Amino acid sequence: MRSQTVANQLRQEISRGRYQPGEKLNEVQLAEHLDVSRNTLREGFAELASQGLVTRIHHRGVFIAKPTVADVADFYTARAFIEPNALRTADVDVPRLSTIVAAAEQALEEGDLAKVADANQRFHRVIVAGVGSSMVEDMMDRILALMRLAFLQVLEAEPEFHAPFVAKNREIMDALERMDFDEAADILEDSLVSTPTAVQKYLAH
Repeated sequence: MRSQTVANQLRQEISRGRYQPGEKLNEVQLAEHLDVSRNTLREGFAELASQGLVTRIHHRGVFIAKPTVADVADFYTARAFIEPNALRTADVDVPRLSTIVAAAEQALEEGDLAKVADANQRFHRVIVAGVGSSMVEDMMDRILALMRLAFLQVLEAEPEFHAPFVAKNREIMDALERMDFDEAADILEDSLVSTPTAVQKYLAH
């Protein structure tokens, strides 16, 4: 397994919430988990460090990033530029988005907040996939992994934080199904502009 593959797999695991913000990574256990040499793992760590997903501290080890208030502002600035434009100009997979929204609504009804959070992340990933650019998708994957780390801090204080996004995503879906792409983009943009303050409130404590 190449170091880039290692970095990609760890980024996916971060995005799924496997690791907590600030958690120290056990190099021996991870090398066994990924079935790679420690040298390859260290190269993977270097790639993740360049993406801001881990921090290497001399003589202490490698730690999962812990996004700050300023980081969250940066994430949402990037998303507010990328995602609404994707809805306006890209070939978005509307049926797939519809399936994700329905799954999120079912999960919310069942009180499965972890599935609600996962569905919300998939919803936004599919929007960006419509652009058809592997570079943009890679950038979004990195942002969403960092966002998951921020949300994990928020969810400690507010477990239902993602719940309101289910209704918001339904509004976006309704607009897309009417083929009103500008309205869908406007709804999404308003959400992305207003949400950072709520996230930052929890990170500031």
